[in-house]
Amino acid sequence: MPRTTLDAPPGTPDTDASLSHGLKQRHLSMIALGGVIGAGLFVGSGAGIAAAGPSIVIAYAVSGLLVMLVMRMLGEMSAAYPSSGSFSAHAERAIGPWAGFTAGWSFWVLLCTAVGLEGIGAAKIVTGWLPGTPEWAWVALFMVVFCVANLAAVKNFGEFEFWFAALKVGAISLFLVLGVLAIAGVLPGTDSPGTANLTDFLPNGGEGLVIGLLASVFAYGGLETVTIAAAESENPVQGVARSVRTAMWRIALFYIGSMAVIVTLVPWDSKEVVEKGPYVAALDHLGIPGAAQLMNVVVLVALLSAMNANIYGASRIGYSLVQRGQGPKGLGKVSGGVPRVAVLASSVFGFVCVLLSYWRPDDVFPWLLNMIGAVILVVWIFIAVSQLRLRRRVEREAPEKLVVRMWLFPALTWVALAGMAGIFVLMAREPDTRVQLYSTGGMTLALAAIGYARQEARAARG
Repeated sequence: MPRTTLDAPPGTPDTDASLSHGLKQRHLSMIALGGVIGAGLFVGSGAGIAAAGPSIVIAYAVSGLLVMLVMRMLGEMSAAYPSSGSFSAHAERAIGPWAGFTAGWSFWVLLCTAVGLEGIGAAKIVTGWLPGTPEWAWVALFMVVFCVANLAAVKNFGEFEFWFAALKVGAISLFLVLGVLAIAGVLPGTDSPGTANLTDFLPNGGEGLVIGLLASVFAYGGLETVTIAAAESENPVQGVARSVRTAMWRIALFYIGSMAVIVTLVPWDSKEVVEKGPYVAALDHLGIPGAAQLMNVVVLVALLSAMNANIYGASRIGYSLVQRGQGPKGLGKVSGGVPRVAVLASSVFGFVCVLLSYWRPDDVFPWLLNMIGAVILVVWIFIAVSQLRLRRRVEREAPEKLVVRMWLFPALTWVALAGMAGIFVLMAREPDTRVQLYSTGGMTLALAAIGYARQEARAARG
């Protein structure tokens, strides 16, 4: 029987057949919640506030709207075709094998490098508590713990993320409650700041807002993990649909809400916002005892959570690529429902990134960081283009699979693509981000060329 246009490329339909389905709905719900709350929100947002001032709220709102559109598009495709390859599998189905190859392997490099970065960040916090202990030893310990957890069973990953996410959600929810009470003037021992800190809304003009916007875009990384994990849940279609539908309020509450609370409570130009992090600065301003150490614990949990999620995500993306004939076959071996070779490879690559940060801190490591700087935007473009191409096919041939629908299709998909193009233009204008843009562009073009050559060679072989 001939393959229809909606059938997956060779190998894709059974991509996840040998993976276990050990993730429960409670795991998926908390992965979706926890994926929104990363270390970038707790620490990295300080630089954005210093540049944009109170207008950082606008920056996070604009980039948040873009992320909501991307998640809706990804949710539509993932609910119709659940796959551990997520956007990579969708790109292959919609555009061609070269697109799946490019999107998948660039994201794999991003996740593995991020594992190393998060390990370094977590080790710095622990060595601050235990001075004299070597950072590399803590990184190695974290790597071993999460590698073993991911090797054992997918439910271990789910349990780690469930409790990590619960702590992060609890911490930021408590922060928001305390902040709102302080702003309202009903928190004991504090006076309401009113709008005193909001009067200079655009202190550095449009340029500061642009810097804040770019910082906010990259703080949203991690949301894609839930669509990767959904393929190993008890009910993939319902899991994706539920997670995507709640994305809007999660982004609005945790990101935009907390930025509004911080800039209302603390002067935007306070040195503590950058030096200690915006959340610590706000809690110190409220006179909360032990605020710095409390937030250090939360940031540590956020970093460990990201390490765990990124090892998982990298291993599943790598496994899916191999199952679709897009990588070395050894990575596709599954035992106990887990792609253990892919887990090991992802962990080893992450640890190599850590070693590079010690061995070559002045050349190779910065080059690697620049190379992955704009990968998330490349992935978003593949998601948008794939959704544009797949939606019409699904409507014609399998409309019952449209459990999640993109809003105002195709208008908002084109709006999202225009927004991504605009961010690329802004990155090209800023010296700090221009290098990242060009480096990521070079890696993407190289992978696309390799993927296209493989695609043509396979076609020639018939």
